[in-house]
Amino acid sequence: MIDLRRHQRSVLDASVEFVGKGSDTRVRGRAKDISLGGMFIETTEPLPFSSELTVHVTLPSQKAPFMLPGVVRWTRDGGMGVQFGLIGARETHAITELTRAK
Repeated sequence: MIDLRRHQRSVLDASVEFVGKGSDTRVRGRAKDISLGGMFIETTEPLPFSSELTVHVTLPSQKAPFMLPGVVRWTRDGGMGVQFGLIGARETHAITELTRAK
């Protein structure tokens, strides 16, 4: 199988919470991988395709949590793939360092 991803992906196992646009309800999940382009979130409550959301996650080696905007690009039993929107320099640097540490 050919992998057409633009960004290097790194395995991750981090607790996350996400909130769909227009909702106040935080849903828990686990980030299982990450790249500059997005992440896979393992959850029993995936949002529908094309839903906008904010992911709250504290990455390894970081003290403060990040709030990462994104869009659900695919779902399957047990989780969803999230494509990140515009993220800041701090977030970009932290994710880049994680994907380099392979």
